[in-house]
Amino acid sequence: MKRLFAVVVLAVAVAGCARAQKGPAFDAWFVDKTMRVDYFHTGSAAMETYALDQVYDQGLWAGSRSHLLDPFNLGRYTVKVYDEATGTLIFSRGFDSYFGEYKTSDAGVKGVPRTYHESALLPYPKKPVRVAIEARDRQNVAKQVFSQTIDPAAMTVIRERLIPGVKVVEALKSGEPRRKVDVAIIAEGYTAGEEAKFRSDLDRFVGVFFKLEPYASHRDKFNISGVFKPSAESGCDEPSHGSFRSTVLNSTFDSLGSERYLLTEDNKSLRDIAAHAPYDALYIMVNHKRYGGGGIYNLYCTFTTDNQWYEYLFLHEFGHSFTGLADEYYTSDVAFNEFYPAGIEPAEPNITALLDPAMPKWKSLLSPGVGVPTPWEKAAFDDMDNAYQKVRREVNGTIARMKRAGVAAAEVARAEEGSERLSREHADKVDAFLKASKFWGQVGVFEGAGYAAKGLYRPQLDCLMFTKGTKPFCKVCEAAVLRTILYYTD
Repeated sequence: MKRLFAVVVLAVAVAGCARAQKGPAFDAWFVDKTMRVDYFHTGSAAMETYALDQVYDQGLWAGSRSHLLDPFNLGRYTVKVYDEATGTLIFSRGFDSYFGEYKTSDAGVKGVPRTYHESALLPYPKKPVRVAIEARDRQNVAKQVFSQTIDPAAMTVIRERLIPGVKVVEALKSGEPRRKVDVAIIAEGYTAGEEAKFRSDLDRFVGVFFKLEPYASHRDKFNISGVFKPSAESGCDEPSHGSFRSTVLNSTFDSLGSERYLLTEDNKSLRDIAAHAPYDALYIMVNHKRYGGGGIYNLYCTFTTDNQWYEYLFLHEFGHSFTGLADEYYTSDVAFNEFYPAGIEPAEPNITALLDPAMPKWKSLLSPGVGVPTPWEKAAFDDMDNAYQKVRREVNGTIARMKRAGVAAAEVARAEEGSERLSREHADKVDAFLKASKFWGQVGVFEGAGYAAKGLYRPQLDCLMFTKGTKPFCKVCEAAVLRTILYYTD
């Protein structure tokens, strides 16, 4: 009954968003194509600059034609498109970026500059437009940081054929792209001889996707495509293990210095391959057995295919990239420094700084009689989980050193098996601990979230965005995901 109530509340809210989006009329401003704007994003925590790279005329527009202005207020950046002649805002979309995460890393905080290649996908304008990017500062105040006039008829717009050697597999087709959530799953680290494995993995993960609500109840709102370009070698880079592979997307573990963080900086290759399929959201499916993944809002998410946590990785990381959900865990090591500034309310729907306890972010979903903030067995949980994280760091460090030193494969395999067993045993222990709480199943305001043990709060004791395992979203996350689905398909 509570879940039904949440769905009704969100359906009403999204209907309101839809009415608010009736300003820009798609056919008045755009044609049914995609404009891809590539640019370079350079800087550190102290400064950032932008430079236009290329503009592409690239395929049909997969996004909504009725919701052209983003109502969610998510992401540390927003791309905005204005009609050049009148100044009318005709399109906007919030997003996060690899650069935005780099700014909070040790190197970024120290002022070491880096350059990242990024893309903005826009419906193709009929007339010249001004494309602007706004960035939020540490107080969540948005400021324009880039602006460029683009003429869609300019001879410099690239209209060449898509890169060759790419196959598209329709895993699920529910209707026209403009009326569905279009998900493209890109193959990474599959050789030409592993195409059959890619297709099998694709089918397996489509099945995983629709085990979880609210995806399960809204299967008919999705199109899912697999996009296959063979790599020269299997797998991906593992710098801390001394292992490197030649792959089409150049994905790598140890991103931003975090051993399990798996990302790619090769944005151009990703976009060139993905352009073969219409997409609203991108997965990168990495052919590897090691635990790892990542997800960045309205950019992409990654996951490895063959570890014991594959279902969790696949669904957890998509929660980040598709809906902008925050990580709710806070004991694991991460590469970020104060990712959420103290005293500032995060934009993400599933964590809060609780600046006004009388008006928590998810007040309408709170369980009756629950305290705000909600007391829970946090000290005991922290002792248990911090002890495990210490052992986990030591074990992972040992395995990395063994691999770099060329220790016999059988010995490394035994160490890896022990690590996996330890991970499973701890996850089972955490599940039992949380389920024993008197607050199990209640929606409250529980301290500990967003990489912070103090000052940030999550909606329920457990959630797919909090701990590993085959488990549902909490009620707040589920409602946010539903809102996003309806935004693309309403």
